[in-house]
Amino acid sequence: MPKISRVRPVLLSAPYANIENNLEVLNHLPSGYRTCGLVEITLDDGTVGLGEGYLAVFAPRVFEALIHLIAPILVGQDIDHHKQIYHELLNTTGYWSLQGAAQHAISAVEIALWDCKAQLADVPLYRLLGYKGDPPRLKLYASGGDSRTPEAMSTEFKAIKQLGIDTFKIRARKEDVNKARWCLQHGTQEGIQIAIDMTQNLAIPSQSIEDVLQFIDTIGYTEQIAFIEEAFGPDSVEDFPRLREETTIPIAGGEIVTTFRELQARMVSNYYDIAQPDATVIGGIQPTLDLFKVAQATDTTIYVHCWGGPIGMMANYHAAVAGGGQIAELPMPQFAIRDALLKDRWDIRDGYLYLSDAIGLNTHLTPEIEETFRFREEAVYDCLVRNSKKLPDAVWL
Repeated sequence: MPKISRVRPVLLSAPYANIENNLEVLNHLPSGYRTCGLVEITLDDGTVGLGEGYLAVFAPRVFEALIHLIAPILVGQDIDHHKQIYHELLNTTGYWSLQGAAQHAISAVEIALWDCKAQLADVPLYRLLGYKGDPPRLKLYASGGDSRTPEAMSTEFKAIKQLGIDTFKIRARKEDVNKARWCLQHGTQEGIQIAIDMTQNLAIPSQSIEDVLQFIDTIGYTEQIAFIEEAFGPDSVEDFPRLREETTIPIAGGEIVTTFRELQARMVSNYYDIAQPDATVIGGIQPTLDLFKVAQATDTTIYVHCWGGPIGMMANYHAAVAGGGQIAELPMPQFAIRDALLKDRWDIRDGYLYLSDAIGLNTHLTPEIEETFRFREEAVYDCLVRNSKKLPDAVWL
């Protein structure tokens, strides 16, 4: 089998969403640009595989440095020794980053290795991962809902309706009662269910169970809520089982978990109705596939998390198809990188993504793409909101 001859980190930046009306941009991406971190692995026969690590959105230079650090382990390795390479990477980084940043870098490498292997086998990655039958389709739920005004949110609803998608995940914190209620009312009129991301995954201190239950009770429309996501921060994740006992609304989470064993433990302990692993975070495609097996044993549903660039999205979609997943996330904010790196156009019809029989991940990286989306040092996601640009909740009345 061919051997790895080159490992290269690539940082790309592009305008993201609508800077005038998107709260995520206003509060976290003041430059208006967002970064995507890739790994390009070249084999000695010329095959090129691409992977992605979500870390680069928040710490691009850290991601880049991690790839440079682990590259010497990879160069010269036989691509057929995929599992051995993976364990060597874990052993190299485990002492100082068993959970956290290094896992994102390992994720990127693992995805790129799978992309190489699928190309060598001349098959789409989902087939190499075990999927049989006709080219698959995957039901999508739309993810966005961070508009500042009803007018802007109506535009999001229109775009979702055009894609035939019938579930829309919005961002609404406990103080965003009127916004959530407005979306639920609008969704009822449009035949679209609403999921609510409470964005507590990084919040310390976390909101309480009482906060969540009061929020649910106040907004009403319980039967129209598809699921509640990320209701607690890291200091209160043990409260998830109790929350599930207190409400009939499905509870979702797990997108920031960086190891298979941690998310497995949460699923076994009944934290979630819906677990949301991300192949660009949790170590790659194989750990994501393994979690689908855990889901079968724990009566949990898997909705893969897809909030990165196109390499990460395709890696998650291929894993979801091969794992038997039925639904996955589709990010709605405009991000030109998502279209540019895909060899073919996204085929989304009637609420479904149709995957083609193109080999590998069906993505590419060219010098022209790198020039168009050159990395910008200021394109870094700031997790600390110092001066929130949020409008009063009364706007939604």
